[in-house]
Amino acid sequence: MNIQYAIKDDIVYILEANPRASRTVPLVSKVTGVSMAKIATQVMLGAKLSDMDTHLRTYPHFGVKETVFPFNMFPEVDPVLGPEMRSTGEVLGMADSFEIAFFKSQVAAGSSLPLEGTALITVASGDRQRALIVVRELFSIGFTILATKGTAGFFKENGIECEVIKKMHEGRPNIVDAMHNREIQFVLNTPIGKEGVYEDSYIRKSAIKYNIPYHTTTAAALAAARGIKAARENLIDVRSVQSYHCDVD
Repeated sequence: MNIQYAIKDDIVYILEANPRASRTVPLVSKVTGVSMAKIATQVMLGAKLSDMDTHLRTYPHFGVKETVFPFNMFPEVDPVLGPEMRSTGEVLGMADSFEIAFFKSQVAAGSSLPLEGTALITVASGDRQRALIVVRELFSIGFTILATKGTAGFFKENGIECEVIKKMHEGRPNIVDAMHNREIQFVLNTPIGKEGVYEDSYIRKSAIKYNIPYHTTTAAALAAARGIKAARENLIDVRSVQSYHCDVD
């Protein structure tokens, strides 16, 4: 059964309860080599889990599920996620390391990560410390760092060389100009929200318009930065799903 919840004022609400498996299940089966749907069907028909091969398994590989969104079809919609379902599909990246698996998942989702170039970093003040870790990863592999005034000041105080770029309301040339001119290859922008005097959705919309990989959380950006580093250092191979299953204990 697939259940969707919402929580408001510490009260848990059930939005949907559907007698079906979510689309995550076949992806989990591909990573583990265990047919979840087959086991579930057998249980519904009266079989016992104790009679099946459900031993603890050890996996030497990693699987990363990535969600596909249709934001490129709706250029005026701010691609910030909320509680509503916006995704139109999911893809899977598999590899012997998490970093390469993540890199593959981005390629499969149609948002191939750059191996070099310039990264734009503009984050809410509460995200600057976490963004610093991302920037250090990108800086270490040769990326040029662009940042808006407040973010750039924080980075410079912490020993990161970066260039200051103007926001759209600050004049020109600005972030949108740089994206239009293909001067930016990677974007980390955490939404400022209601605390900001000027809205920043144009950054995310422009990233989609010009097909620039963007991230709205520091966690995703860090995974991307480490994926880029790993992809620069390792040959990304293509293997069958079955070959991964052969290594499972």
